Formats: sequence, C-alpha cells, structure tokens
Amino acid sequence: MTSKSKAQLAPLPRTEILAYWVLSLGSHLYSFYQLHTFSKEHEAGLERGFQLEKGLVKGFKRDLSDFEWSFWTEWAKKSLLWTLIGHGVISRLTSIFNPKLRVPALTVYGLLAASSVLGIKGVSVLLVHVGLSFSVAQLQKPALSWCCNLLLLSTLHIHPLQEIQRGWYKTEEEYYLLVFSVAVCGLRLISFSLEHCWSPADGGGAVQLGWLFSYTFYHPFFYNGPIISYRDYTEQMRRPAEECDGDKSGVIYLLLRSGRIILWWCLVEYMIHVMYMHSIQSNETYLEILPPWALGGLALALVQFFFVKYLVLFGFPSMLASMDQLVPPKLPRCVSIMYSFTGMWRHFDAGLYRWLIRYIYVPLGGSRHGLLYQMLSTGLAFGFVCLWHGGHDYLRYWALMNWAGVVVENTLKSVFASSYIHSIVERHFSPAMERRCIALLSAFSTAMLILSNLVFLGGIHVGRIFWKRVFIQGWSTIALPMLAFLYCFAQIGLEWTSRPP
Repeated sequence: MTSKSKAQLAPLPRTEILAYWVLSLGSHLYSFYQLHTFSKEHEAGLERGFQLEKGLVKGFKRDLSDFEWSFWTEWAKKSLLWTLIGHGVISRLTSIFNPKLRVPALTVYGLLAASSVLGIKGVSVLLVHVGLSFSVAQLQKPALSWCCNLLLLSTLHIHPLQEIQRGWYKTEEEYYLLVFSVAVCGLRLISFSLEHCWSPADGGGAVQLGWLFSYTFYHPFFYNGPIISYRDYTEQMRRPAEECDGDKSGVIYLLLRSGRIILWWCLVEYMIHVMYMHSIQSNETYLEILPPWALGGLALALVQFFFVKYLVLFGFPSMLASMDQLVPPKLPRCVSIMYSFTGMWRHFDAGLYRWLIRYIYVPLGGSRHGLLYQMLSTGLAFGFVCLWHGGHDYLRYWALMNWAGVVVENTLKSVFASSYIHSIVERHFSPAMERRCIALLSAFSTAMLILSNLVFLGGIHVGRIFWKRVFIQGWSTIALPMLAFLYCFAQIGLEWTSRPP
C-alpha cells in the first residue's frame, strides 16, 4: 500500500508497538486454540469423512487432506530426499577433486535422477520440449518463442495426451510428478528462450545446448523450484571457486540450515496434528457452523500452513543450491506481516515474482508508459500465472482478485504521491498519524488478500462462505473486530519492513 522508504516511515511509541505485538500474537494463539477445540470436538465426524490417520504422536490424529504436503512428503520418503542428498555429495566431491567437471557431473546426475523417477518416457517428453524450445530460440524471435513454449505448456491440458501419459505409470502420483516437472521446466525454457533472443550467448550451439540441459535438469530445482533465471544460473555456475562464499559450503552452514528445515517440518506436522484445517475447509457444513474465532483461526491457519510448508519445500533445495554457489531466491516471508497484494507477490515466491517481472511485466511496458500499460502488463502476468497453475475456475477468480488488488494499490499510491494530495496530508496529519492511516488502509487490503488466498487454497466455496459470514452476516460482529486485528498485523508488518531485525 505504501512506497515509503525506511527513512520516511515515522516511528511510533514503543508502548504502542508493544500493544500491536501483544494483540497480534494473542489473536493468533486464541484463534488457533479455538480451531483446535473445534477440531477435537468434531474429530470423529472428520475421521469418517476425510483423511485423518493415526498421528506421529500417540493420541493424535493427522490431517492428510492437503494434497501438496502429502504428495511431496511421500515422494521425499520414496526417493527425492535421497537423490537430493546424492546431488550434494556429487557436487562436493567434484568441487574438491575436479571443479571443471562439476557442472557436467551435476547435469548427468540430474538427468539420471529424473529418469529413475519419471522413467524413460517421462524424460523423453522433457527432452522433446527442450529440443523444440531450443530450436525455435535460435530464430531469435521472442514472440515466436513465446508461442512455442505456451503451446508446449498447453499439452498438459490435452485430454488424450493425459490419458497416454497416465498409462505409463502405475500410480496417479507418478503421473502428477511428470506434470509438475513439465510445468516447472516450462518456466525455465521460457527463460532460456527469451534470454537467447535478447542477448545470444557466446559459443556454438552445442555449448548453449549443454548449458540448457544443465539449467533444465539441475536436480534441486527440477520438480518444484524455486525459480531462477537462465542468465543468473549460468553466470553464477561459471564463477571461479575463489569468488564464491566459502561459508555456504561448510559443515556449520549445512548443520544450521538443516536444523532450521527440520524445525519448519516439525511445525508443519504439529499444525496438521492439532488443527484439522484442511478437512474442515473441504466441508461446507463445518464452515457454516464454525464459531467466529475458530473461523478466523481457520483462515490464519490455512495461510500460515502454506507459508511454513514452502519454507520446507523451498528450504532444502535452496540450501543445496547455496552450497553449489548459486544465489537462490529468498525464502517466503511470513504471511502475517504481509499487508498488501504487491508485498505478497514480491516476498512470498521471490523467484516467480522476478521471473514475471523480467519476462512479462517489463517487456510489455510495465509502469514506464502510464497506468493503462501497467494495468495491462499486470493483468497478463496474472493471466499467465493462472494458466500455468492449471486455469481452473477458482484460479481465475484468484488471479482476478490479485490483479484488482494490485491495480487499486498502485492507483492509490499514485494518488497519494501527487503533489496536491501529498501537501494536504502533510498539512493535516503528523507523520505518526499518517502511518496509522496507511496501516488502516492496509487492513482492508489484507482482508481482501486473505480472502483471495482462501480462494486459491480452498476453492470458490471457501471464499464465498467466508465473504458471506464475515462481510454480509457478520459485518458488525466479525468484520469490524477482524479489521482491528488486521490493523495491528499491518503495523507489525510496517515496523518489520522499516526496521528489519
């Protein structure tokens, strides 16, 4: 909501900031407790209708309704954790004994690791995509490369092809792993194609193809990201060892980062043992009868779970990438201190955000050509994200809500940055009061941001019921207290971004 720099944000009295912290933490803990109580009261019904299994701790059930977490944890136990460890071992050994072989060795290892899970047919699909994208990129026509790569991504939604690919595997989970791999590799192929169109690399076609293979099959980022651009990948992998940060390849770094990831994993598991938020969100009856505090706890728990989940899913691959002297995108920022749509996109998945800015937003004009071009560039970026995630109905609503949120925020920022409005604000408001007004506006933005995330995480029915219960039926009893707490969250977010620890 604000473009104010750290120096411009007025400090507030320490007692006021302390009050915001107490109210923010207290509301989180109490709403989570209410959701936990509701989960235990309805445990028998949830167990009959949904995926509650015996927990890892005696006396607790475990909610397995979140497909993504169940999917990746099962694959981690089967093979992915071990192949990622194998990548780390190969990288370390080649760095010590023959650094020149490190990139070729990791490329071969990534290709073999993918083949061991996806099979020859699955990897063949990726090789066809790589070959077609590489060939079209040689023409150095960005529009043509975009058309080619969008057509390749669209093959994920062609039903006859889906049935053929399903027939290659014994389980649906193996097929989904291929789908995720193709989708993420599609972003990498677009990155390579556009970078090659804009600035062709030195060396022959064989060298370029070799680097494309290395980039595509880099094992830590292969299945689920995070995303880095082709330019960043090749520049960082080419750096001499003496220019790299030795602290990120040592045993101490490995132990500290591994310990953090294990703590995050424990927190995710704790959440699905004590709060059955994913099973509850799947049933409209439970959503309708949730007490107000438990309803708020469900919204907070869903977005916080999503945040901590991606600390784990991005954390381990990013640690291995750092040991390979890459600079991975920053890990997601806590969603409870996000107070704008713009901030959510910038700080949750920083790799995807930079990818969208570099390859869609800026080439289409961005903010350089006025508000209309900015709205168009932003809309097409969200349209691509919707398509890339699958293009389902709920994703269209989610993308539209995010586009509208970003447009409103940018419009308000432009209005308040104008000399006329700025002079009025300076005459009538103190710097501290101006910050409080920003937080109040941000509370409304945060409410809509949470609603859009609920649509993304739970579907249209979850967003519809929350909207009805909070803003229509409970506009005075639920919405106003909720906005008061979101105001506190926004103040903590403003404090955090202006004076980070």
